[in-house]
Amino acid sequence: QVQLVESGGGLVQAGGSLRLSCAASGRTFSSYGMGWFRQAPGKEREFVAGISWSGSITYHTDSVKGRFTISRDNAKNTLYLQMNSLKSEDTAVYYCAKHLNTYIVLVTTGDSEYDYWGQGTQVTVSS
Repeated sequence: QVQLVESGGGLVQAGGSLRLSCAASGRTFSSYGMGWFRQAPGKEREFVAGISWSGSITYHTDSVKGRFTISRDNAKNTLYLQMNSLKSEDTAVYYCAKHLNTYIVLVTTGDSEYDYWGQGTQVTVSS
């Protein structure tokens, strides 16, 4: 059983920054790839960024490339999403998720490939 708890969301002005954290329980965090997803009101959940189990491979969706950075600290069982130059269209509930498989060496973007999810943290960007 894995529990994921996000934190760090809030209200920020356009152009500002936030850092989201996702604290994971259990001893196997370092074995799994992780991802961040988001869901805006009235829209489907979408992939934002993913990271391999070691942290050596990352992938960011085009709309956040150059602005967001995913990272992880396996010693602290924590996943991060640094968000800079925030835009109003980044407003959403952000979720972290654990990949189904251990030690994969690529990042996958489909939400069906992630089996544990956090409760989400709200990010609101005012223009």
